Amino acid sequence: MKRGKKYSEAAKKFNAAESYAPEKAVDIVKQAAYAKFDETVDLSINLSLKKSQTVRDTLVLPHQFKGEKKILVFAKGDKVEEAKQAGATYVGDDDLIEKIKGGWLDFDVAVATPDMMKDVGRLGQILGRRGLMPNPKTQTVTFDIKAAVNELKKGRVEYRSDKTGAVHLAVGKVSMEAQAVAENITTVLHDIERKRPADAKGNFIKTVYISSTMGPGVRISREQE
Repeated sequence: MKRGKKYSEAAKKFNAAESYAPEKAVDIVKQAAYAKFDETVDLSINLSLKKSQTVRDTLVLPHQFKGEKKILVFAKGDKVEEAKQAGATYVGDDDLIEKIKGGWLDFDVAVATPDMMKDVGRLGQILGRRGLMPNPKTQTVTFDIKAAVNELKKGRVEYRSDKTGAVHLAVGKVSMEAQAVAENITTVLHDIERKRPADAKGNFIKTVYISSTMGPGVRISREQE
């Protein structure tokens, strides 16, 4: 792939054949960033997984970097008031379902009580392809609405491995302190390591890279983590 001049210049700022401790790697990414906007720092983790295996979960990063999410809650009865008191942006049942059917999608994440999922399921094609469908695996289908909304407001993020066994996740901004981004990285790595399948052999986490939105990838040393 042909790269631009700015990318090539950025790649000269470090040795691509080496791997670095998380904080040093973040420092390099910050120095190599050249875009005129505050680039996102992206983490790419290559896992040793069988085709039938996947890794998926949610976690709260120690250092947040995204704006407050618009949280929608599908609920009825006393759960409506619970969601409102917890700080949900939108709360409702059939009214919200009809609104979404009409094309409205002005929210970042959706939560639902289990008794609402039969009706919410009718939105499968709309919400599913946008990654907005509530799911027990991401703790967004629950009767504990207060806890779910509070976690999401703190910045809970979801990660999952793709068909190639890779996990891609934003972990910070170039403008952040390198130590803060490094702590986010190690939090993700420790969490993923805990998801190691029982029959996985050898190195479960094969390679770890970080990069800015526009910049080159820097390999992270697992030994120095």
